[in-house]
Amino acid sequence: MSDPVWAAIETGGTKILARIVDAAGHALAEGRWTTATPQAALEELTTFIAGSVAPGQRLAAIGMAAFGPLVRDRSSPDHGRVLSTPKAGWTGANLRAQLAARFAVPVAIDTDVNAAARAEWQRGAGRGVRSLAYVTVGTGIGGGLVVDGEPLAGALHPEIGHITLARRDGDSVRSVCPFHANCVEGLAAGPAVAQRLGADRTLAEDPAVLELVAAYLGDLAATLVLAWSPQRMVWGGGVMATPRLLERLRGALGAALGGYGVGEAASAADFCVLAELADSGLEGALLLAREVSRAPR
Repeated sequence: MSDPVWAAIETGGTKILARIVDAAGHALAEGRWTTATPQAALEELTTFIAGSVAPGQRLAAIGMAAFGPLVRDRSSPDHGRVLSTPKAGWTGANLRAQLAARFAVPVAIDTDVNAAARAEWQRGAGRGVRSLAYVTVGTGIGGGLVVDGEPLAGALHPEIGHITLARRDGDSVRSVCPFHANCVEGLAAGPAVAQRLGADRTLAEDPAVLELVAAYLGDLAATLVLAWSPQRMVWGGGVMATPRLLERLRGALGAALGGYGVGEAASAADFCVLAELADSGLEGALLLAREVSRAPR
């Protein structure tokens, strides 16, 4: 009898990660590629998965944590299709459907931030709370909310990176978002930060830009506190690795709330924290793969 293995995939704006895991949770193979075109991603992932399942093993399911926006409705014939996105060439792509056809196994998909939120709630910085908001600040900005381990479900999924903010006085730098002039992603995501800094500088080296980015992220955090009222907010993504950024963000959050009642919970030391898992999205994709392989076929 063959031994089951599961594949986890995370597609990000900059990189794609993949991992094959056995029943004991041991990683059997790992892959990493630069995000290029959907066709290149399909070829790389197909080759990786097919080459990593050894004789005597069988692929039980695939879980995907994907950048969006995408169709999450499992009953839709377009389940997994990427909607209008700033990522060139990806609008209309559907890796979920293509991988399901290639390997003839269940393929579960959710947004990268929903998957990361579930993983952090179950195994990381969100342990012990009922409601958790996860925010990633990297190539883009996105967020997911889980309550008792289940992500918020609606007409689509939260797209918090495109919440419009009031610009700070004197900030006339052009938004990097092709859709919005003043959304938080256009003003404070990785490409926006790079545009503000110029060449050969890091965010930690420029206190003025650091404060500005923290202020915009603090405004975003205040919006999520007022709209979602999570018990904890976990921050991930490459930009959040900047020293002192989380500290400045906490101060900006308090200032944005202006002493309003919900600020008491949001001012707790363990309210805004960094992600604990090294690859939260990939860990969440593995949870999806295991769950879908147990579901009735």
